[in-house]
Amino acid sequence: MKIAVLLAGSGVFDGSEIYETTLALLALDRADVSYQCMAPNIAQAHVINHITGEEMPGEKRNVLVESARLARGAIIDLSVANAEDYDALIVPGGFGVAKNLCNFAFKGAEMEIDLQVRDFIREVHQAGKPVGLICIAPTMAAQLFGEGTRCTIGSNAEVAAAIEEMGGQHVQCPVDEFVVDEEKKLVTTPAYMEGNRLREAAAGIEKLVAKVIELAN
Repeated sequence: MKIAVLLAGSGVFDGSEIYETTLALLALDRADVSYQCMAPNIAQAHVINHITGEEMPGEKRNVLVESARLARGAIIDLSVANAEDYDALIVPGGFGVAKNLCNFAFKGAEMEIDLQVRDFIREVHQAGKPVGLICIAPTMAAQLFGEGTRCTIGSNAEVAAAIEEMGGQHVQCPVDEFVVDEEKKLVTTPAYMEGNRLREAAAGIEKLVAKVIELAN
């Protein structure tokens, strides 16, 4: 088994959430499942100073280059990734998902998904393979998988309402659990959308990874 892990940069406010990514990779490794990290070779929407939380005007970074930090260099350009090579896909959270992989952070329910990202995830899904979306990543679910897709981001009313507006079915969920859309083989968990502690995020992410592996068998 080999699972694709789609990244969105490095850092909670403008890339992939580092803890969520590491926890997902650790869970895969503990299950003796191989994985391949990948990211689109595109510019970040913007760069955030993670000390102040403020945007850094004039600073420019590349999503693939920044994602390589999380993957210790073992990463490929999404443009060369082939859905046929993988048994499942996991997308960690972090606001880079909502800024770089799509523009939910800026447009809400009117968002658009990066075409490379959209096409790759849909190819995985249409091949009948499971997809795991963590934290803010389920905001893409309805556009990717269609009307009525069941998913969770926890209990944030504003984000849940946007998911419903896009045609998704949001299910409230605690940080240490997950939601499965059995028909669409979609697994989602809130992680840091709901929790504050590393061990809280770990509990749900570990369960998500286990379920994705189960559905891929």
